[in-house]
Amino acid sequence: MPGTDNRSLTDTTQDTGAMPDASGTTAVASYSDITRLIERLHRRYLDVIRYELSQLGIDDINAVQALLLMNVQESEVSIRELVDRGYYIGSNVTYNVRHLVDTDYLEQERSERDRRSVRIRASQKGRDLCKALAEMEDRHAEALRADVAGVDATWGLLRNLERVWSDDIRFG
Repeated sequence: MPGTDNRSLTDTTQDTGAMPDASGTTAVASYSDITRLIERLHRRYLDVIRYELSQLGIDDINAVQALLLMNVQESEVSIRELVDRGYYIGSNVTYNVRHLVDTDYLEQERSERDRRSVRIRASQKGRDLCKALAEMEDRHAEALRADVAGVDATWGLLRNLERVWSDDIRFG
């Protein structure tokens, strides 16, 4: 919401159970609350993936590696592309890709033009896991279908926040 500050989001008429932010203001949805919620949701989503892997009897990869696999899915990408997209930092993605290759979820191939560059893609085993995780996501999406307007508004807010953060990094 351009031109607003945390105080404009304050709701003192209801007991929301919200904790005061750094300024001492109790807000329904302050900027600080939103950024911390995003981080908690990411951790919770990894817990959901971990649970789904357990239900599928998969114990040779972790939730972070499964999420990386979901970000590759049907495409063929370089590790650099995953880093450039902002999904991962270099050393972590290299370790996780190596493990996914070793456990046969990913296939890798050196570039013909630049032998230092490696292209990765999901193997059949990886595509099968992606399909199972996509079915899990479909179940979750179905639970949210009744609130289409809320989902759309949340999507718009999160995309706007991503743009603000990206612009701040790029342009200061």
